[in-house]
Amino acid sequence: MFNRFKQALKKATSLFSRTHGASFEEIESILLQADVGVKYTAMIMEALHESRNDTVTVIKREIVRLLQKSHPLIGDDRPQIIMVCGVNGSGKTTTVAKLAQWYRHHSRVILACADTYRDAASEQLAIWAQRADVEIVTSQKGQDAGAVVYDALAKAQAQSIGSVIIDTAGRLHTRGDLMEELKKIARVVTKFRPEGPHLSLLTIDANLGQNSIQQARVFKEYIGINGLILTKFDGTAKGGAVIPICNELELPVLFLGVGEGMDDLVEFDIEEFVTALFE
Repeated sequence: MFNRFKQALKKATSLFSRTHGASFEEIESILLQADVGVKYTAMIMEALHESRNDTVTVIKREIVRLLQKSHPLIGDDRPQIIMVCGVNGSGKTTTVAKLAQWYRHHSRVILACADTYRDAASEQLAIWAQRADVEIVTSQKGQDAGAVVYDALAKAQAQSIGSVIIDTAGRLHTRGDLMEELKKIARVVTKFRPEGPHLSLLTIDANLGQNSIQQARVFKEYIGINGLILTKFDGTAKGGAVIPICNELELPVLFLGVGEGMDDLVEFDIEEFVTALFE
């Protein structure tokens, strides 16, 4: 996994590696360029001024301290219910396919196509399901998304399927009507698990960096997001944006999307991530 992190972080590493032997002024500039943000850069710089340790050691320690601890990816009860949402273009459906591939190694998986707005959304997800060798409950355009989710959960319960992954329609956080639909889907889940989904995941395009925070806040307010997936991470130099995103939202990053392939989703490990940043 460490090598996967190193490969994915090539662009981000090109910034953080420059902190080796740099002056305090140069380090501050590098952190800001990496999208760590003014607030958290100031925290790191304060720690540097107060410590006599090696600067890179201090920066690594502070980044680890600032990142939110992870949420369990697999619980004890079945089926595991994973609901995935995100804005249009964030790589959500591709991420759902990668999640199916990841969870398939732990249990039998069924996908629920709750994207009933987009033309051919169900057909696209069905292709991914076939590639991942998992089952799927498809939908028709205009169908009630909650009904699709109910059918998938009922099938999972009846057939002892271990994991249900719900692909919701991409939506702008400013569309109140579409955000209300997410609430409805979450309510359907409570009929099978009163606490709601085990994981309510939000996909965020890593290239947006801190600009994604406001949209994420709205999703969290509507459906109680408890984990993040940063997509397209292999293409960004804004590796430091993980810090403000985690802190401002008080949410952990659980996975990084690091490529287009089915296996290009890596579980986020704070220590390995920080180590890879400086390689």
